[in-house]
Amino acid sequence: MPDIEDSFDVRTPIKANIGKSDENFFNIKIRAKKQKNEYADELKSEKNSNPLGSVLSWQKRVYLRTWGCSHNNSDSEYMSGLLTKAGFTVTSSKDLADLWLLNSCTVKTPSENLLVNQIKDAQNNGKKVCVAGCVSQAAPNEPWLKDVSIVGVQQIDRIVEVVDETIKGNVVRLLSQRRKDNLPLNLPKMRRNEFIEILAINSGCLNNCTYCKTKMARGDLRSFDLDSLVEQARKAYEEENCKEVWLTSEDLGAWGRDIGHVLPDLLEELVKVIPEGCMMRLGMTNPPYILDYLEDMAKILNHPRVYSFLHIPVQSGSNAVLTDMKREYTVEQFAHIVDYMKEHVPDIYIATDFICAFPTENKEDFEESLALVKKYEFPSLFINQFYPRPGTPAARLRKVETTEAKERTKEMTKLFHSYRRYTDHRIGMQYEVLICEMATDGISYVGHNKSYEHILVAPPADCRSLLGQRVRVEIVETAKFYMKGAIVEAPPVHKTDVLADIKLDPYRNYNCGMATTRMPEARVLNGMDVERGEWPWLAYISITTGDMTGSCTGTIISQR
Repeated sequence: MPDIEDSFDVRTPIKANIGKSDENFFNIKIRAKKQKNEYADELKSEKNSNPLGSVLSWQKRVYLRTWGCSHNNSDSEYMSGLLTKAGFTVTSSKDLADLWLLNSCTVKTPSENLLVNQIKDAQNNGKKVCVAGCVSQAAPNEPWLKDVSIVGVQQIDRIVEVVDETIKGNVVRLLSQRRKDNLPLNLPKMRRNEFIEILAINSGCLNNCTYCKTKMARGDLRSFDLDSLVEQARKAYEEENCKEVWLTSEDLGAWGRDIGHVLPDLLEELVKVIPEGCMMRLGMTNPPYILDYLEDMAKILNHPRVYSFLHIPVQSGSNAVLTDMKREYTVEQFAHIVDYMKEHVPDIYIATDFICAFPTENKEDFEESLALVKKYEFPSLFINQFYPRPGTPAARLRKVETTEAKERTKEMTKLFHSYRRYTDHRIGMQYEVLICEMATDGISYVGHNKSYEHILVAPPADCRSLLGQRVRVEIVETAKFYMKGAIVEAPPVHKTDVLADIKLDPYRNYNCGMATTRMPEARVLNGMDVERGEWPWLAYISITTGDMTGSCTGTIISQR
């Protein structure tokens, strides 16, 4: 198979008139193996402004699978947007896709194993494969990546070139991290949830945790500048109808320290652009970077348009283990943050992480972790059994016996399930919730109150969509991970009573009889011609007739 590698040592910026959105485009010299193939002449040409060529992208489908954190999901949304703009169709069908784009996570071994299995599955089914994300960046020489294209985390703006060439039968490897700037925030984007903007505020971190391989992929801290982030949030809210902005990164708290700022500087500006009825959620922040700004952070979390939610991973309740992990804080400092926030932010929702059976963790260390969980009864607890990640310092340490590691993980999980935040005293209470998601059953809605508590809401009798709406609910049932609420007050329905013929994508799932999400392949809607790939507006319909392979007729109940 032909192999094409990015000769990234010789890349130079193009300073031609390429437009503002293309300022970070680079002309890359391509180094191809001396193999005769039908594209050889094209690939040898260094004068070609697009050295990777072009295929008939309108006829090609890409299946995209994402593992890992919100940052990875944001990257996938950018790649989807770029591919869609170039004419590719991003599909949920593996079978009908020409190429599988797998956006990987290197945090845990099981995630990597799933990736390997997906690659084998694709190859066994004759599919082209491109791997993006942290695995491809941190471990590009793994044998199972030999015959697949890979694109690094700093190169996702060139995904169209990589996919284009891979479909031709070549292998492309773009891994350079030598960009002077971050990826532009204004790249085309196809959101998985059109009401939620996932905004990565920085890439990389300042730490060197001994168990973490993500550092090898994302590198040192690179913060996006304050003005660009504020503008991106404003645009998402005001121009693109997003109702929530999720701030994400490898470590939110570290933002700005490489550009002369601290996190509160950014947050104070962001809250100024949150419109009425919209919310902002803060992502994961490590303890050291907010210790000096607890008062400022509490002020932000008390803002009416910011969720009272904080994700602070502690990883262990033992100072000895934290030292071996190079976490750069103590259990007492973590506890001080939690105590301060609980005192100054009413009903705050604090999530945290624990690693069970780190190599130097003994039984006494583990008991200290259990004691911390018992003390605070964290409503969200991400429990991870230690897995040695190749190339990390912790991977060289002697492991805790597998049976013991599993027992510790099981014991902490049992403790977590022994208490509940949502008890029956909540029944009858009322909350205003913002609804931006559907539940996994495809019927109920998922709403969140100010404390970012998970509330399931049954659909209204008139079948209108509640997505993007604020409603008042009364709690009627509680469980470990959620509450159920009955609608007390909802916005009025805006019904146009206009029938429309909708061309459905037969490769997506739709809920007949319910309001649907956006229609990506609408051709004619209310007499308007809508070209493929162009989404100038959004319509929710209540489907009355039709099937999944042709047209359907529905009543438009809201549109913009």
